[in-house]
Amino acid sequence: MKEDALLKILDEISEFPAPAYEEWKQAAEQSLKDGSFEKLLTKTYENITLQPMYQKDVLEHIPYVDAPPGSYPFHRGTKTVRNEKAPWLVNQEVLYPHPKQANETIQHDLENGQTGIHLVLNEATKCGDFDKQSQTGIIIQNLEDLHVLFHEIDLERFPIYVNAGALSLPFFAMFAAYLKEKQIFFGNVKGVIGADPLGTLGLKGSLPYSLSSMYDAMAKTTEWAIDYFPKLSTILVQGQPYYNGGGSAVEELAYVIATGVEYMDEMVKRGLSVNDAASKMTFSFSIGSNLFMEVAKFRAARLLWSNVIKAFGGNIEAQKMSIHAETSKWNKTIYDPHVNILRGAIEAFAGAVGGVDSMHVTPFDECLKTIPSEFARRIARNTQLILQEEAHLGKVNDPAGGSWYVEALTDELAKKAWELFQQIEKDGGMSSALQSGTVQKRVAEIAKKREENIKRRKDVFVGTNKYANLNEQILDEMKTPEIQTVERKSSDSAKRALSFSEKALVADAVDAAQTGAFISDLIQALPYERQKTTAISIPQKRGAEPFEQLRLAMEKHMQKNGERQKVFLANIGPVAEYKPRADFVSGFFEAGGFEVLNNFGFTTVEEAVQAAKESGANTIVIVSKDEKYPEIIPSLLDSLADENRTVYVAGKLEEEKLKNYKQAGLEDAIHMQSNVYEVLADLQRKKGVLNDGEA
Repeated sequence: MKEDALLKILDEISEFPAPAYEEWKQAAEQSLKDGSFEKLLTKTYENITLQPMYQKDVLEHIPYVDAPPGSYPFHRGTKTVRNEKAPWLVNQEVLYPHPKQANETIQHDLENGQTGIHLVLNEATKCGDFDKQSQTGIIIQNLEDLHVLFHEIDLERFPIYVNAGALSLPFFAMFAAYLKEKQIFFGNVKGVIGADPLGTLGLKGSLPYSLSSMYDAMAKTTEWAIDYFPKLSTILVQGQPYYNGGGSAVEELAYVIATGVEYMDEMVKRGLSVNDAASKMTFSFSIGSNLFMEVAKFRAARLLWSNVIKAFGGNIEAQKMSIHAETSKWNKTIYDPHVNILRGAIEAFAGAVGGVDSMHVTPFDECLKTIPSEFARRIARNTQLILQEEAHLGKVNDPAGGSWYVEALTDELAKKAWELFQQIEKDGGMSSALQSGTVQKRVAEIAKKREENIKRRKDVFVGTNKYANLNEQILDEMKTPEIQTVERKSSDSAKRALSFSEKALVADAVDAAQTGAFISDLIQALPYERQKTTAISIPQKRGAEPFEQLRLAMEKHMQKNGERQKVFLANIGPVAEYKPRADFVSGFFEAGGFEVLNNFGFTTVEEAVQAAKESGANTIVIVSKDEKYPEIIPSLLDSLADENRTVYVAGKLEEEKLKNYKQAGLEDAIHMQSNVYEVLADLQRKKGVLNDGEA
């Protein structure tokens, strides 16, 4: 009986035809006040216009949409069946400089759910110059340090991930020497020890050798790894320098693909096969906050790369892209930092749904401290574990597959990135684009658009440029981890003239490391002439920094003077007339660290003037409804505007009226279209909080 009833209901439902898109659009326009359907369209930084609704017909223009996971062009993933127990590597960074402290951290993390060993190398390790050590990253001087670093760590069980910078050969050789000494079978070691000279050039602005020499070293390392390390990648392609510089998903995708193509071309020129070179490449991306765009980005990346390798003549295995991803540093904030936990969770969700193979979630206090606290690191690690073990994302292949919106977005994003990639190739390739400044210029243009929208609060950083909490304490309860110092060791092998043959370069370096050579010795012995390659570096930014500078300046002012600069709200009229604007104004000035003195409103101008003078505030904001402004603004300006007081009005005024009020002493009108940052920065300068030229 129940089945009959259900069938009857379904029959009745089927009698109602689904409304056509035009019918829905017409109904939507009627519900809008001005009848403009354009209000429902969203333009992204990728120059993609998002529709308010997608229908099945979008799939008709996507030729590969029916391809299942594990099949060309791999937009749905490189595996036919995902490993639900370990769908991606939990690969959190280890930043401690001292090998012993790093070892303790790795062991602790592996015992508590981490599944990969993600080492960040100190600049001293990368360049072999102890005087150039950075604040974070492991310092490796010789083989003895690796014995400390990997003490009681099973390198045959846990994959390793190392971004070795522009040149991987010295660390790679030291690592291979360690494995030989410990009698660990090379073939069982998995992961990445990757060089990325172009990514480093974009990030740092210089390389110690010519690109040709860098590619020679990359090819030699890769050839050796093909023979001895079948499961270890040696070529890394990073998108982080472009995304964390302010670029969009289109720039990150295009520059990553262009970099991969140049590396592939250079390896083939040096005698490697396409299939061998492709098997040794790993790609690394940022994960931004635009959830669906980021899901589409990873799908588009696999799609584009499979087409590239197919064009090179690579086989089906070579067409599969290996992806490591890191939650973006762009949108992390030092104020209200616990919100970073939520940002990281959303970004990690996008990475998981997008099908990444390895992931690092940025600890929420990383932008505050040299080394994140243990609590923050645990939360970041557990974010991934929750997605795997509680949300069960690993049990589903391509969860977004078939979504009309995601499929359409994947296709459009791939086309935009491919168009930019083709332009790069036309102009000579990625190295030429970096050295000419074309890449940097485009990233800077997108970053400028982002910055403008952040300053106008079109792009919101909760707790920083909107909904600021002036009473928060910046993680006083979180102790900064103690960092052990690393002592410089003396290299006896430096007295011996190391000589590496071009033919047996890696083998000679491994032998030298085994006999006591330091990593600095290995670098010095490379048969390459020191010849700097330079380009304009891409500044790595966080979007919230301009507003953070205002808050920090106000806190410095408060420490010096005992209080914040105050803003008095001259609310006039019944509560219903002024409250919406008063709330807006409060949030507006609090974003700059100002203390806002709100009240329950005044019935007369005289009352408002008296209260304003008694408040001690030297910044006043007139708040009421538009109809009352012609009556109250002139009176308030006569009584309050002087050389010590700055007076604003809440609401957008007609241009001619605003001009007249400014002549009478009004500073400006503040409203939804105001550049919040510029208003606050100008006011801080007037009040002596910021010096001229600051912020």
